[in-house]
Amino acid sequence: MFKRYRYVILLLLFIASLINYIDRAALSILAPMVSEDLKLNAAQMGFLFSSFAIGYALFCFIGGYLADKLGPKKVFAGAMGIWSLFAGLTAFAFSFVSLFIVRIIFGAAEGPNGSATNKTVSNWFPANERARAVAISFAGNPIGGAIAAPIITSIALVGGWRISFIILAIIGFIWFAAWIILVKDHPYEIRRVTKQEINEIQGGMIAETEVKTENKKLGFYLRQPSILFTALAFFSYSYILFFFMTWFPSYLIDVRNLDMKTMSIANTLPWVVGAIGLALGGFLTDYIFKVTKKLLFSRKIVIVIGLLLSAICISLTGLVESIGSALALMSIGIFFMYITTSCYWAIVQDSVQGNNVGAVSGFVHLLANTAGIIAPTITGFIIQATGDYTGAFFLAGGLAIISSILVAIFVRPMRSKNNEENMANFSR
Repeated sequence: MFKRYRYVILLLLFIASLINYIDRAALSILAPMVSEDLKLNAAQMGFLFSSFAIGYALFCFIGGYLADKLGPKKVFAGAMGIWSLFAGLTAFAFSFVSLFIVRIIFGAAEGPNGSATNKTVSNWFPANERARAVAISFAGNPIGGAIAAPIITSIALVGGWRISFIILAIIGFIWFAAWIILVKDHPYEIRRVTKQEINEIQGGMIAETEVKTENKKLGFYLRQPSILFTALAFFSYSYILFFFMTWFPSYLIDVRNLDMKTMSIANTLPWVVGAIGLALGGFLTDYIFKVTKKLLFSRKIVIVIGLLLSAICISLTGLVESIGSALALMSIGIFFMYITTSCYWAIVQDSVQGNNVGAVSGFVHLLANTAGIIAPTITGFIIQATGDYTGAFFLAGGLAIISSILVAIFVRPMRSKNNEENMANFSR
């Protein structure tokens, strides 16, 4: 079926991202049912939405570090197994505190997903395919978000919200078994991988136009402005994402007066459009690189323009009067947000030596996902205090505008003794 075994790996990464976002979105979609059953108010729901990111953000870095030390196969398998278990345990929550604890551990288990994916792509794909491979891998995220609402809502309306989480756990364990059987950390560890494919991968690991710093310790990379401001842009991206994922379903019900079934259908549109944007972004940045021969520029330009356009659309969503306009603007905003996805990961892959890719990816993902703690909580308090969502839309858009400007100014090539001669190829 697949001419190259690395595409089997890519398919499993895509499905993992799909499962990841179905699991992650489930509580937001079922929030009206859960809050009514457990007698929770808007501020408490905001804390519950944020509880996921408390564990998630920390284990983004820990998971990336472990992926470098233990290999992405073990880390990814452990992550999927534990988060599937705690997705199932969500069904047994009986209070705010019990649900809060389950969500923290659930989030911690999902934390290694991004950095382990990036490490796997770095091991299995040549440089000229990486951005596309990352884009395809993470395209499962918005597709998972798109199909989560109708699937989970349908299950919940028939069997109750608790049974939805049990079914999600079963799906995760099925993927876990496939990953254990089919995947190794490196291509040469699998007999079915041909010598031709190994040569393709290894031959493209260091492209002539790809410039990395000399092999440095982890601390060197964590202090680089290029890494830090990439993380800031990723934070703004994540703020929009978590705001959309956690509160937009409630916005459609509270402000636009949709019922659960209609909301589940309407909420799929931004996710579907976002999936197209995510896949397109990987191909777009690789194409810009092919034309300009400027690696960092090809990543930066997509981030800056994508975040600016997303910010405009997200901000306007809070002002329009019709449900059609709100859905259209939010969908376009999510499209441009998702276009930038592969570029954050690609900057790390392009700049960092392989023995630190997982840890640096995890560090950037950690900083980005502190937005998952902040965005749902602040949004909950804004709604509680004002009874309106407008301020929350403006805040999400404003952060994206600021970070896109800072990326344009401060994300520059990393200086090292070994790459001064090639810096023109890696210029802004």
